[in-house]
Amino acid sequence: MIAAMAIVSFAATAQNLKFGYVNYTELIQLMPEMDSVRVQLEAQERETYETLGAMYEEYQTKAQQFQQKESTWTPAIRDSKMKELQEIEARFQESQQIFQQELQQMQQMLQAPVYEKAQTTVTELAKAKGLAFVFEETQMLYIDAAQAVNLTPEARAALNIPEGRTLETLQAELQAKAQAAQGQM
Repeated sequence: MIAAMAIVSFAATAQNLKFGYVNYTELIQLMPEMDSVRVQLEAQERETYETLGAMYEEYQTKAQQFQQKESTWTPAIRDSKMKELQEIEARFQESQQIFQQELQQMQQMLQAPVYEKAQTTVTELAKAKGLAFVFEETQMLYIDAAQAVNLTPEARAALNIPEGRTLETLQAELQAKAQAAQGQM
């Protein structure tokens, strides 16, 4: 009898719960702060590729010298030059891995405040509306908009995301920027 009452009580409570949903990915990608993160990451990537490019050029130059002169060298010099080439190659590969890890760490560090701000905003909106749960819209198989609250428009406004900005316009911006950068190379 107690179990039956608990189930009835839970069912009644569950009917009073309010649900919300938000396109969290959209919010994160379109936040003005994320534009700043992208600029900083691009600058770091450019610097990294310049450094790696210089290392690769050094390797290429030494490899060409090796190929051109190896037949004229004594075995001891040839072995020494081969060892030098292998060390340069190993240093290049190690640098690639280190730079990749550093870029990932930098990305996480720069994005953390952006994610925190979006999370705080969504949480505050959900609490103000008395929502029990907020789901990520893109992860849901079905959402009945009549029975759930879409927090995305209010969150966009609270996060200062321009009204006409969408993931599609962002993608177009990024592609145009990439094309302009390639034109400068």
